[in-house]
Amino acid sequence: MTADTHESRRSPAARRPVVVTVAVVMVYLSAFANVLLGILVLLSRYQVARAEVLAVSLLGAAIILFGLLLVAVASGLARSSRLSRVLATIYLAVLITLNAVTIATTDGWDWSTAIQLAVQVLVVVVLWAPPGSRHFARAAAAE
Repeated sequence: MTADTHESRRSPAARRPVVVTVAVVMVYLSAFANVLLGILVLLSRYQVARAEVLAVSLLGAAIILFGLLLVAVASGLARSSRLSRVLATIYLAVLITLNAVTIATTDGWDWSTAIQLAVQVLVVVVLWAPPGSRHFARAAAAE
């Protein structure tokens, strides 16, 4: 099989829309930012009252975990996997909840967590908005 025949089998309609590519990049950035935020929240347990150490530790660990899960799902999004889109949405919903809890329970992470929250909501909207939905539907029909 030559490169010419491989390229000729690809239809222009199978190309990923720019909005989906932007969403994939935003998912990667959000995932890595969540891992960093989770580490910082986890380290901030040394600055809270003794009664809050466990809650802050669990919150930081959960943010790290779901950030890493989001990294794993991002490559599937780049390959137009519908399962990855659903998993990314679930993980982002959990991260949105965890970030809201972080804003409500901690003092030092309000601005960075609010930015993370806004980016995550934007990613979910982009993944499920019509251009993204059409792309994932076409990818499912092609399978």
